[in-house]
Formats: sequence, C-alpha cells, structure tokens
Amino acid sequence: MRLMIMFDLPVDTATDRKQYRQFRKDLINEGFVMIQYSVYVRVCASKKAAQLLEKRIKGYVPEYGVVQSLMLTEKQYNDMHFLLGEPVKDVRNTSDRTVIL
Repeated sequence: MRLMIMFDLPVDTATDRKQYRQFRKDLINEGFVMIQYSVYVRVCASKKAAQLLEKRIKGYVPEYGVVQSLMLTEKQYNDMHFLLGEPVKDVRNTSDRTVIL
C-alpha cells in the first residue's frame, strides 16, 4: 500500500508559515517522501497500517488549509505516468544572456 498526502496550506502570516513548516516536518519524520510540491507519499505494509498512519496524521493537520489523503495499491501507484512538457531553455549562464546595444 502507499499513502499519498496532498495539501494546500496558507502561508500568508508568520503563524501560517510556522504551521506549514511543522506539518511538512511531521510528514518527513513519519517517513514520507516528496514526489511533487505539496505531495508526499509513503509505503505502508497493509491497508490497516495506512489507515492508522492516516489517523495519526490527522493530529498534525494545521487549523487552516486543505489536506487530502489517498490510499493506493502498489499496482495503482506503479501505473502512474510522468507527462513532461518541453524543457525550458535556461540562458542565465550562457552567452545568449548578453545584450548588445
């Protein structure tokens, strides 16, 4: 089983930012790995273990914002596809950055 946690938390005030950092730190301490910004995943031995972990994470959820969880089987998780767009041309450290007037 995999437990995926997706969240959208406010970062407007200093208190919001502190709660955001603490929530993220708690996820990492539980063994979650970031697969995308605000999307973390962890392997669980069984569905029951995933449910217990989800219940434990409910205690970490900040006062404001949205936190979603999704339980996936290994087969479902392995069926994930990576859809990539065109690579961005980075000109910061090339001669293309030079402007001739």
